[in-house]
Formats: sequence, structure tokens, C-alpha cells
Amino acid sequence: MPAPQLIPPHAAGTPQPSRDSQGRSRPLPPDLLRDASTRLGILSLLSAGLWLFGTILGHLTVLFNSGPGDTRWRSIMMPVDGIAAASISVSLGFYAYTRRAKDPARSLDLGLVFMIVMAFALGVMFHLSVVFNWGRMPAQIPIRPELSWIGAVVLMFAAIVPTPPKKTVVAALIAVSMNPVGMLIARTHGTWDFGSAINVLVMHYPDYLLVGVAGVISHVVTQLGRQVTRAREMGSYRLGDLLGQGGMGEVYKATHTMLARPAAVKLIRPEALGASDSDAAQLAVKRFSREAEAAANLRSPHTVEVYDFGVTEDQTLYYVMEMLEGMDLESLVKQHGPVPPGRAIHILRQVCESLEEAHYVGLVHRDIKPANIHLGRVGIRHDFVKVLDFGLVKPVKKSSPGESLITAAGLALGTPAYMAPELALGEDVDGRADIYALGCVAYFLLTGRLVFEADNAMRLMVKHIEEKPVPPSKRASQPIPGSLDDTVLSALAKDPATRTPSAAAFAAALSEAARDVEPWDEAAAADWWARRGEPQAPGTGNREPALHVAG
Repeated sequence: MPAPQLIPPHAAGTPQPSRDSQGRSRPLPPDLLRDASTRLGILSLLSAGLWLFGTILGHLTVLFNSGPGDTRWRSIMMPVDGIAAASISVSLGFYAYTRRAKDPARSLDLGLVFMIVMAFALGVMFHLSVVFNWGRMPAQIPIRPELSWIGAVVLMFAAIVPTPPKKTVVAALIAVSMNPVGMLIARTHGTWDFGSAINVLVMHYPDYLLVGVAGVISHVVTQLGRQVTRAREMGSYRLGDLLGQGGMGEVYKATHTMLARPAAVKLIRPEALGASDSDAAQLAVKRFSREAEAAANLRSPHTVEVYDFGVTEDQTLYYVMEMLEGMDLESLVKQHGPVPPGRAIHILRQVCESLEEAHYVGLVHRDIKPANIHLGRVGIRHDFVKVLDFGLVKPVKKSSPGESLITAAGLALGTPAYMAPELALGEDVDGRADIYALGCVAYFLLTGRLVFEADNAMRLMVKHIEEKPVPPSKRASQPIPGSLDDTVLSALAKDPATRTPSAAAFAAALSEAARDVEPWDEAAAADWWARRGEPQAPGTGNREPALHVAG
């Protein structure tokens, strides 16, 4: 693995090109395209409602202006009602399409076609309904400049559909030309002789002026989208889909700009690390950089690989890690129930291997929990463990007076359900705090339940500090041998001095307990994953890989 570097993705004052290496305009981020497609669907649904509402109002207008006994308002008024009915059907059909479409870019292109179709319906209906509703001779209808509904529709689409300005201008020109087309159709049917052809431009030139406005709006919208694309480029990685959000930040799918290697980028806000002001933010950035560099040098195959890390111009912290297939242990137990003792031992021993290296170099994870332990496929191996979030660990050091989860405002140093007593109390911690947390994870894997349960975090931490845990075998729905009970309870000792002393010792104790349970091997793991259809082999299917989200 190449040495990770601290690379601010865009140096201050360095302009970033709006085109890619092939000279093409940068595409908009997929999530922004999906959002625009969703807005387009809402707009089409609104269009159907407006057509229906406008038709009802038209009939009510005839009712209020008609004499006694005139029942025309209850009749179908052609061609106006026919145009409205067709427009409602097209609008609802396009709304249904946007809900099912898998290619948002195509949806946006079809949205321009939808705009032109709606403009045609508006142009024809308006110029036919004017004569129909006024009840006058065509020569009596004045010709004067006016803005039409088509102009408003063109502006709305320019703001909602982020398409290239040239494409927007062409579609807008066609759309506003539907008013002259409507006038020509009215004259062809003998309902309106508007005189010289110059009257077409006189009446509708304001709409043509709006085409230029629509082009400007489209340019602004697409440039903003491309700025988002540029802002999402972290070092040598370009961000793609948003995979999830958590209390500390967001996780994005990413691709290396040269190697095309899939990865995941986690963005972390400085305030999530306890930075309440600019000075604290600078300290948080320095601490993150130091700790991320140390974590990136971990080489255990069971520690998630960190490809790169850095800080953006706005002081957002990020680190790039390998993309994983499978699920975390929390999802495993919630979806499939407690795991057999043999499998639990198989998983826990791999976690011990990751922690042993980290503790050897002086790093304590401090947030070992099921959601931070990933299980899946690596190469041809199944049930392969990866420990996550080592980029947020802290070096072993003496805590500041009063520094504990209870008193550290805005800074979570662990998860209460898996927190060692000394960590909750703000005392000095070492690798044995991770052993306690791993004992809690073992308890959860075997029983499907937490070691202690309470209605709030404070009471939960008090229980970890004071109460003696019930042996897993007493709360499990499956037989658990006494040797495994003792191993878990030893890791859960309140006093670090009497607790299992190291990850290596915990792994050795687990190996001893494995003699008393049914073994779990690669064949059993492969069979389990095959029966559930995941993780899939690389390149197959459309399922997104599971990924833990910070927080």
C-alpha cells in the first residue's frame, strides 16, 4: 500500500477546471441528478393537478356567465377538455416513469420533451379556448404582447432540471414556439384570422425573451452542480453516491481518478471531534492527522485498510478506506439472531488479531462495538473480519482531569453499551478497555442481548461501573459451555488489573474454549453466506456493499 499522504484536495487560491481530463464538462453528481429527477416527478404531478383544476374552473366560468337553463357547463367542451384530459394522462404517466426510472440523467432529458409537450397543449388550448370562451368574431380579438403560461413553464424547468444551457435553450425555443403553432392551428380551423404573420411575433416576443433568461438560470444551476462535484474531490478520489449519514459525518462511495479503484470516503466535521471554536478545530485537525497517519500504518489484514486521508479547505476531515462487502455484526445479529459459539469464537479471534497490533503500537480504539466490526467476503474467504474506524482512535496517554464521556461536552469517546468502567470514569485507559468492549461484543453475539440494559446512557454507564454481569449461558437461547462463559466474564471484569490482560491472551482463551464447541470453518462460513445470497462476488448484481457510517 502506498504511504498515505495529507493532501488538501484543493489548495487555497488554485482554480479547479470545470472539465475533466478529456475536455468534457464534468458530470453532475449522481445524488444531485436523482434529486432533480425526483423534483421533476413532483412537477409533473403538480402539472396534472393544475390541468384538472383549470378544467374545473373553466366549466365554472361558463356556468357563472351563462343564462338560466344553459347547461353547457355540464357538457364536455371540445377540444379544450380533450386537450386537458390528454395532458393529465401524460403528466401522470411521466410521474410514474420518474418513480421507476433507474437512470436520472435520461429522466431529465425526457423532462425537456415533457416540457415541450405541455407547451404544445397550452399553446393550442389557449388560442382555441380564447375564441370559444369570448364568443366574439375573430377580428375582434386584440393582438398585443403578453407573457403566457408557457414562459412560466420554461423558467420553472430551467431552475429544476439541471441540463446543459445549450440543451435548455433549444428545448425552450421549441416550447415557446408552441404559442405561434397554436395560432396557426386556430387559423387553419377557421377560428381565428389574426392577419399578418408579424402578429405572431408581436403577441409572443416576451416569451422568446424568457428563453435567454432560462439559459442564464440553467447555466447557474449546472455550474453550482459542478462546483459540488469539484468540492467532492478528495485528493486523488472523486466522490460519488452518498452511502449514509451518521452523527459524525457522511460516507460516500468513491473512485480513484487514475486507478479506478473503488473506495469509501468518510467525511468528519471537526465539531464531531470536540472542536467548538476555530482554535479547537485546528487542534482537532492536527490530532486527526496524527492519529489517522498512525492508523494508516496498521498492517493487520483484519484492520480496514486506509488508502488516504486529509483535510479540505473548509477544515472537513476525510479518510479513504477500502470498500467492503457484507454486513456489520450489529446487522448480523439483528437480522439473523445470535451466532453459534463456534462462529462467535471464529469472529472474535480475528478482532483480537487486529487489536493486538494496534495495542502493540500504542493505539487504543475506544469504540469497539458490533457496528464497528465488519463481516463479509475478502477474496475467496468468507466470514472475514475487518475492524473499522481506527482513524478515530487515540494514542495511549494520561487523560485530563475530569475528561470522561459524562463531562466531555460534544465528544463521544465510546458507546455506553460497550464502554469499559475506567473509560466512563475518565481514568487512564489502555488496550484493556478494548478487551472489555470486545467482551461486550462477544456477549451480544452469543445472546443477542446487551450485557446491561437501561433507559438512558447515564444509568447504563453506572451499571457497567457497578453491576456484575449475568453469565451469557443464563441469557442465551443456545447452549454455551462453561469455558466460553468464563472467557467472556474474564474480559468483563470491572478492574483492569483482574481483566484479561491483552488481545493475545483473549484470543488464547477463545482457542481453549473452542475445544468445547462445534467448530466453525471456511466451509461452514461459505455455506452460510451462499444460502443467504451475500456477499455477492465482485461485479455481480446491483446491491451496494454494506458500509459503516461514522457516528
